Amino acid sequence: MTHRNRLSSETSPYLLQHAGNPVDWYPWGPEATERAVKEGKPVFLSVGYSACHWCHVMERESFEDEKTAKLLNDSFVCVKVDREERPDIDHLYMTAVQLMTHSGGWPMSVFLTPALQPFYAGTYFPPEDRHGLPAFPKVIQAIASAWKSRREELEKSGAEIVKAVVQIQELVRPSKGAPTLGLCDDAIRQLSEAFDPKNGGFGGAPKFFHTTDLRICLRHWWRTGDAASLAMVTTTLDRLCDGGIYDHLGGGFHRYSTDERWLVPHFEKMLYDNALLAEVLLEAYQAVRRPRYAQAARETLDYLLREMTSPTGGFFATQDADTEGVEGKFYVWTSQEIRSVLEGDLADQFCAAYGVTSRGNWEGKAILHRQRPLAETAVKLGIEPEWLEDALGLARRKLLAARSRRPAPARDEKILVAWNGLAISAMARGYSVLGEPRYLAAASAAARFILEMMTRAGRGNVRSLLHAYKDGRGRFNACLDDYGALLGGLASLYEADGDGTWLRHASQLADVMIDQFWDESKGVLFYTARDHEALVARMRENSDGATPSATGLAVTAVIRIARLCGREDWLAWVERVCTSLEPQMRHAPRASGQLLLTLELLQGKAKELVLVAGSSAEDLDAARHALAESFIPNKVVAVIARDADRAAVEATVPLFRQRPFEDEIVLYACESFACSKPVKGRDAVVKYIEGMGRK
Repeated sequence: MTHRNRLSSETSPYLLQHAGNPVDWYPWGPEATERAVKEGKPVFLSVGYSACHWCHVMERESFEDEKTAKLLNDSFVCVKVDREERPDIDHLYMTAVQLMTHSGGWPMSVFLTPALQPFYAGTYFPPEDRHGLPAFPKVIQAIASAWKSRREELEKSGAEIVKAVVQIQELVRPSKGAPTLGLCDDAIRQLSEAFDPKNGGFGGAPKFFHTTDLRICLRHWWRTGDAASLAMVTTTLDRLCDGGIYDHLGGGFHRYSTDERWLVPHFEKMLYDNALLAEVLLEAYQAVRRPRYAQAARETLDYLLREMTSPTGGFFATQDADTEGVEGKFYVWTSQEIRSVLEGDLADQFCAAYGVTSRGNWEGKAILHRQRPLAETAVKLGIEPEWLEDALGLARRKLLAARSRRPAPARDEKILVAWNGLAISAMARGYSVLGEPRYLAAASAAARFILEMMTRAGRGNVRSLLHAYKDGRGRFNACLDDYGALLGGLASLYEADGDGTWLRHASQLADVMIDQFWDESKGVLFYTARDHEALVARMRENSDGATPSATGLAVTAVIRIARLCGREDWLAWVERVCTSLEPQMRHAPRASGQLLLTLELLQGKAKELVLVAGSSAEDLDAARHALAESFIPNKVVAVIARDADRAAVEATVPLFRQRPFEDEIVLYACESFACSKPVKGRDAVVKYIEGMGRK
């Protein structure tokens, strides 16, 4: 059969990377399925993403190889999927892979019946037997032979695996009723057992960020005064900011650490990681006022502005780990390369501060990292810490300029709603905490882009979300995490600038989300909408992974919007979801971080702060500044400016009703359905806020 280039019209950079392969790839869709059914062939499903190092390796070794491609083409219908464009497909078949192999990852390689039921799976397969893995050509031939001789058996196995995928999602343990904050305390105990007191983080290598767990620790410290919970956060963030996992020249974090010390990263950069880390750094800065956290948050957000922002406003998805086929090449240095850019003492100081030696610390090259606190390095060098900090700042700028002339890692320029929602929230919080208007401008531009370009009219002209945008095309139905993350971003935007437009959009989208994803019979949410393409199983996503769970994002956002908009029905809805998921939070608290954040919002003395501006704009600025300086978790903030259209604002935010403008600024603080006496005047308002933020 003649090879056809069916991927050339796709928008995914990952699919386009494979468009020239001799493998006869199809994108996911009815054409591939119809051919599989007609010819009675199984489907080979290959799932990956453009920044995935081992995806590139498998392509070079197998998918570009003519002999391997012929084996695939002769016996299978081959389908290539970008997991970031189709998280619904990835989630479904990754669950099956984990059931079959007890592990997972990308590239994901799954063999399906023509009915798209999985019967054999793995991840990366080498071209020959290696590292305990069978050669990919052997796997292909064995499965092709088995399909010819034992097709009925494999089809039965596929049906049983799909049944198991559905069953594993069902809540088999009985609920003990409405969850309590004791579940958050249980999570802290488990996190304490997994915590690495020397290097920070949880567990060993490979080591991931666990940002939701860090936020749970911060809130537990705030609620109980437990110093150990705070130490888990500060130790981890200190090591992250010093480690090779952090890009000390360009800002931002790589995807994960291959070792337990945060020294050697997997070098790809993901939008979601950097958004989530920026937000937890900002919270930690509010809590303990360490300037290093503010600096790292600022550098991370500036990295997103500089390298990951579309001219149209949205944020791009990823940057590759590889450059010119070599992982990490863009980021690492030799001592000679550094000394070709920096001169004399400046080079010596930089190398001493960032662990650069002639031997290197990774494959003969140096991954930049801070070996010791800056003050200790200054003592060792015999100079003042302030002077050293200035010198290192100059050195970093020079080296960044030199690095920018290197061939850059490829960038996946698709725009994903869920990841953009996380970035919008981080940018809005960055504006509020750091006072940088450029972050608010970026958050607003991204939100406008999504609302204008990534929605479509549905029933009754109510607009629903699309999932991905690339090359002028918005595509694919949005999934639950798209709604949940964007709703959270819109709530953060409203708290940052007080523009009720964001809340109006959020309220409309929340109604769509509940209508489309809610499973009334089970009291939980599906990952895909009711009008989504029918797959072999309709999935849920209640557990955290690399990103917070879709269900957790949804209910966290809805409770914030409900409190701002006075929607008691939505609060009751969130309580029902949390009650339904109480068994998961009880038995798997470390997989339930985002749900536990919702529980903190529900039961952790949540504050509703309503600021009504007086005649002085400076007084409102002072109150906002006090809020930015204070760590007050579980709060929602509503602000009405003097020049606001009061009727329009009150229609969206009923918290302002019967709270008229006065000459002085007024703060109304409510908690657990009870409000304290109004606080009037700039000094009194600032003092009250500072008191809430003081431990």
